[in-house]
Amino acid sequence: MAPAQAHPQTALTAAEEADLVARLRAGEERAFEALVDRHYGMMLAVARGYVRTRAVAEEVVQEAWLGVLNGIDRFEGRSSLKTWIMRIVVNIAISRGEREARSIPFSSFASEGDEPAVDPDRFRDEDEGFRGHWRAYPGNWASLPDDALLGRETLEVIKTAIEDLPPAQRVVITMRDVAGCSPEEVCGALDVSDGNQRVLLHRARSHVRSALERHLDG
Repeated sequence: MAPAQAHPQTALTAAEEADLVARLRAGEERAFEALVDRHYGMMLAVARGYVRTRAVAEEVVQEAWLGVLNGIDRFEGRSSLKTWIMRIVVNIAISRGEREARSIPFSSFASEGDEPAVDPDRFRDEDEGFRGHWRAYPGNWASLPDDALLGRETLEVIKTAIEDLPPAQRVVITMRDVAGCSPEEVCGALDVSDGNQRVLLHRARSHVRSALERHLDG
């Protein structure tokens, strides 16, 4: 199965999801292909948070797809289809992580410690006056042309910045900002509190913004 490209998705309505589930249960190949295209990137990112390598994460995703196909008749709709799929990924990834002697649950490292969301060097020290104020305010990118904001180089900067994040931050920003998951879907799939997912997302976005500042503002 070839990896699909991760990109933002609009949420399915209840009627659209019910139709998709019915088509999956009927064995419609195009319905499954659409599901892969919609969720593959997010599934891979979540699996990477639990296992050592991308290759193992891809194996987790392949196994998860088998779980989806074998279990779709038992899907009861008590959560969204997306959340149900992500729980399958998480359960398989945890099992693989345990076999790799990496059996730490996501929730145990989701707080990511107490590191600041913004580099302290961005702010003034006591001897500089106005302690705690910005040395230089973040740039205003509203005046930049669209091709600077949406160009290939800028998108590569974003992609690299996300890949460089700690696993928990990478998973959350991928689910929220790349796959378009709601906070409730993230909490349900990863078994973390709303507060933890908000802290992780804030730190991840701050890291990505810093990378963009270096790229766009020099």
